[in-house]
Amino acid sequence: MKKYLELTKFEHTIFALPFALASLVILYQYMPSLWKLLWVLVAFVSARTAGMALNRLIDLPIDKINPRTKEWVHARGEVSEKDIKRLVFLSSGIFFLSCLLINLYAFLLAPVVLLLLWLYPYSKRFTYYPHLVLGCVYFLVPLAIDISFNEHVSLNAVILGFGMGFWVAGFDILYSLQDYEFDLKHGIKSVPVKFGIEKALLLSRFFHILTFVCLLFLLFRVEFLGFLYLVGFLAIAVFLYYEHSLVKPYDLSKINKAFFTVNGYISVAFFFVVLLDRIF
Repeated sequence: MKKYLELTKFEHTIFALPFALASLVILYQYMPSLWKLLWVLVAFVSARTAGMALNRLIDLPIDKINPRTKEWVHARGEVSEKDIKRLVFLSSGIFFLSCLLINLYAFLLAPVVLLLLWLYPYSKRFTYYPHLVLGCVYFLVPLAIDISFNEHVSLNAVILGFGMGFWVAGFDILYSLQDYEFDLKHGIKSVPVKFGIEKALLLSRFFHILTFVCLLFLLFRVEFLGFLYLVGFLAIAVFLYYEHSLVKPYDLSKINKAFFTVNGYISVAFFFVVLLDRIF
């Protein structure tokens, strides 16, 4: 179990799950039942597990020779390729079942989610913008929440989706800087490979400014958002500024701190200010 959790980087769930729960707090029209909430959480975790397992499976030949990843459990062979395939099928099956138990709309749209999760690891082979493919996956999260609880897609869900998508795409660009030399040498595509490190950092900052704008726009559209949201929103802006101050073109040593620590704080902070504003 420990190796499977390490394989799928289960601890990274903290990046997206609080954002998904914040979307739920903002979007639900009627108090959701615990039964439906349970299956939405199962769908979220199983889809993420399927996506991570697909990523490991498809990138296995690359991960075996990449100095950064060659000691990961799948690259060392501690979790076999056959076991990863089993995990893909199991988590995908649980995802489809949970979507079916949510409602028909969620079930019919489930293949779109899995298609994007499958496409993301392949995208670095044919486009310099795989980060935007990952952003599209997370763009769907608030839409999926809206469909699950309200059976439609609202403009607020779309705004949240763009905010979440640009946030993830922005920090995925930062994460890809770790493999810049390796990707350049082996023909793997990314924004840093196409534009260089300095321009990649600028594009990441631009994506996070767009996230900032989307979250600000919600303040004027969602009736219950007020002072607490504004305070949290300003705190998120500070966190984003701090994240980018850690990464310099000539010093990439603090990427992990920027990626793991700061983004975890941003996601959790956003959830709590939205929740507190709705409660009060």
